[in-house]
Amino acid sequence: MKKTLLVLLLVVIGFSSSSCQKAKKLERVEEKPAYDTPLAPGALALRKITNPAEIPDFTIAGFDLLDVKSSLNKSLNYLSKPSSEGFFPIGDISHQRAVDSLKQFRQMLDSSLRGEELNAAIREKFDVYISVGCDNRGTVLFTGYYTPIFDGSKSRTEKFKYPLYRQPPDLVKGQKGEILGRKIADGRYEPFPARQEIEKSNMFAGLELIWLGDPFEVYIAHVQGSARIRLPDGRLTGVGYAANNGHEYKSLSKEMISRGKLSGQNMNLSAMIAYFKQHPDEVASYTALNPRFVFFTQEKGNPRGSLNEEVTPLRSIATDKSIFPPASLTFISTRLPYEKDGLMSDRPYTGFAFDQDTGGAIRAPGRCDIYIGIGDAAGKRAGGVYQEGKLYYLFVKQ
Repeated sequence: MKKTLLVLLLVVIGFSSSSCQKAKKLERVEEKPAYDTPLAPGALALRKITNPAEIPDFTIAGFDLLDVKSSLNKSLNYLSKPSSEGFFPIGDISHQRAVDSLKQFRQMLDSSLRGEELNAAIREKFDVYISVGCDNRGTVLFTGYYTPIFDGSKSRTEKFKYPLYRQPPDLVKGQKGEILGRKIADGRYEPFPARQEIEKSNMFAGLELIWLGDPFEVYIAHVQGSARIRLPDGRLTGVGYAANNGHEYKSLSKEMISRGKLSGQNMNLSAMIAYFKQHPDEVASYTALNPRFVFFTQEKGNPRGSLNEEVTPLRSIATDKSIFPPASLTFISTRLPYEKDGLMSDRPYTGFAFDQDTGGAIRAPGRCDIYIGIGDAAGKRAGGVYQEGKLYYLFVKQ
């Protein structure tokens, strides 16, 4: 889905906040948000916490362990594959240490440690690392992504005429899944065309995987990295991320705001969907602003992340895999939206999760995307995830 994927819901939206902006005290003028600030050359995304007072309290999360073990086992399955070793080491985190950490944590769960007992055991047996964040002080922007459900067809009809494409046979990836491009005669690689040229040229005719009835639904599938498709006979089928054209992801929201189409306060995915339902003739002109184009594959079972393992609501996160150790045990501290009596409100949240996905717009140590689930309710909640917080990684002491 992000194998993308998963490129993500609020990434589509691209809001801004304040912690990673430095205010000029006298003029009160804020600089541009910098959650995507890259690491300095040679710098690491994780910093080991040496002051015990800075280690978070795992007690509350230690009582909420639904799906933690099953998600942990998916991470172990990924790390059992020889290809996973190519992502390590990252700093002092070796592949073996990542495996040992998951196995140690699983033993704790099997021992029925909960709450304060689990908190104490983690502090005794694990080193805790914190993402340096966008400001080298641990500030991370958390957003949410989900798997939408759309109506569609395996064949083109008058109603369903907007395709999702399979991966072209000449698209080449590197050992870590990076897009190298299209291989040409002299052995070099040339980049694939951007979205606008692909959509205008019909160059991938014959590679259609499935057809949807709305061009903006196609774009949402590209951004989310996966979707469930309800076929005309009522059956559900899945499509998941296979590759992209190698171009960087760009958000549509700022342009829509600058053109006065939507206000910053009202900017969310639901508002964008409603706008393009009323103005379908404008979809292509806006989606063309994002040059990244995603290719799909048929997907059985639950949605999968970039590790080719099923992702789990609230237990799977997407990060920049060029700087974070994949499949690792993490701990999230932020705020998440909850619905009560039809109203959404934010509450503090702490929980264990696993780094099992990649987001096309999730770059640098100041960004993290949380997988929320499948369908409209998950989409509504995912659309409300836009909060700063802290992201920790747990590894057994050496």
